[in-house]
Amino acid sequence: MNHETEVFFGLLVVFAAAQIGAEVAQRLRLPALVGEIAAGCVIGPSVLDWVHVTEPLEMLSGLGAVLLLFSVGLENCIGDLRKVGGSATLVGVLGVIVPFVLGSAWAKWSGFDTPKALFIAAAFVATSAGVTARVLQELGVLDRTFSRIILGAAVIDDILAMLLLGVVSAIQSGGAIDVTHLLIVLGQAIAFIILIAWAGTHIMRRSSPILDAPINPFSALTLSLALCLALADAASYLGLAAIIGAFLAGLIAAETRQRETLSLQLQPILAFLVPFFFVVTGSQVDLAGLSELSTLGALAGITLLAVIGKLLGCGLGAWSLGRKSALIVGVGMVPRGDVGIIVASLGQHAGIINNETYTLLIAMVLLTTVVAPPLLSLILSREAA
Repeated sequence: MNHETEVFFGLLVVFAAAQIGAEVAQRLRLPALVGEIAAGCVIGPSVLDWVHVTEPLEMLSGLGAVLLLFSVGLENCIGDLRKVGGSATLVGVLGVIVPFVLGSAWAKWSGFDTPKALFIAAAFVATSAGVTARVLQELGVLDRTFSRIILGAAVIDDILAMLLLGVVSAIQSGGAIDVTHLLIVLGQAIAFIILIAWAGTHIMRRSSPILDAPINPFSALTLSLALCLALADAASYLGLAAIIGAFLAGLIAAETRQRETLSLQLQPILAFLVPFFFVVTGSQVDLAGLSELSTLGALAGITLLAVIGKLLGCGLGAWSLGRKSALIVGVGMVPRGDVGIIVASLGQHAGIINNETYTLLIAMVLLTTVVAPPLLSLILSREAA
């Protein structure tokens, strides 16, 4: 088998496995990404050993992550952030702070130095709004107050998680934290996000009419993708994660009149590229590493911390709604999903975390994603009874 044939065969196996895994997961009423990651585990070195991560696969995986965060930004807009109330803001902020503190404590207790502990903790904070939104939609409660708070808080949660990821990515020095450097990094991250979000949205609102009658029906899409790549490159140049720039590009593109058209045109591209990210992620999980009781104990510990962090932080933020609604909000914010996986992947690729820690983080993300939806359905079903 020549090199070109080998490359395309690898792409075929990965893409086919992703579709099968997603189909099985959805039939089991689980998020598609769970099936895609599981498929990666099966075809990777841990089980069948059909696929190894090559440069083409790694490139497609990275591009899939960038476009995934662009699409997340496209689903939100600056106006959405302004509409969320004080409760949603409090839920979002506490839902980041408490899990981050617990994650940092676990990492420090496990022997990681402070910069690496902060990076690992970043995988604990971001909520997967898509998982929860699907459950709320299926149960017909999207118009309830707690649902609006969950979705609004998830938007704030994503923004804070992106900012936090940028900061912890930039302070990986392997030694003690320089407070001055940390403040500079934090200021740089905040300035970059505010400048791009403020200036970009204003420019896009004024330029949007230009795209209303394009010669090429895909002009808005191609220009938005160019913006996505440009801001991803700019973020990377500044020492931030490229996905932060992609997320900001999505927020900016969401201000155009073509937002819905962009979202529709983007779907086939996402359907092709994003599964590579999740399957490649799964293929790098060392399942043998989870066979030891000590590792399973560590997994149970960090999963419990991840759940408690959201229940405690988000529940406290929504306490004014009453205990039952606070519990619903807390459980609704538990699923981690995309951003947690991206953080773990970035950490492994950069050599910040080892394979064992990477496997633990991915498994934690999967468990929170799988466990939260049925719990939320149970609580809401009892409330309706």
